Amino acid sequence: MDVVDRLLQLGGQLPAPLERRKDGTLGMECVIAERKAFLSKKRLTYKCLLRVDDAAATIRFWEALVEKGSGVSSGPDDISPGMGFKKESYKTGAKTRDGGIEEQSRLFGKDYSYDWDYATVRRTVGAVAGEAGYTVEVVLRKGAV
Repeated sequence: MDVVDRLLQLGGQLPAPLERRKDGTLGMECVIAERKAFLSKKRLTYKCLLRVDDAAATIRFWEALVEKGSGVSSGPDDISPGMGFKKESYKTGAKTRDGGIEEQSRLFGKDYSYDWDYATVRRTVGAVAGEAGYTVEVVLRKGAV
């Protein structure tokens, strides 16, 4: 069994199964937290993309947390006082971090409560790579995968 097949079989150990893409990469996208309030919605999504390079025995890995939200909002987080319409899109990545996702979600200025450790995906992929004699290379740009 090759490395790609092993990674595709990790479905039970990850929050969502890795899927084979048309360009030969493997990817995953899952909603980590979602908050719905009166006329507003925020969603925090984890995304990762990886490519197995058999010739170089490496796996290039990219991951990001993305928060998107829209709706009517008011209060101290708004730029102007009163009611208004607000649409936001945030993206973090470029560095590997350990610890709970609550720590990184505070970068968005909002607190979520959940127990999923986003570094689990990177560690699980690293364990499969290590068993096969491959190394994991974390890349900063999605296009570098």
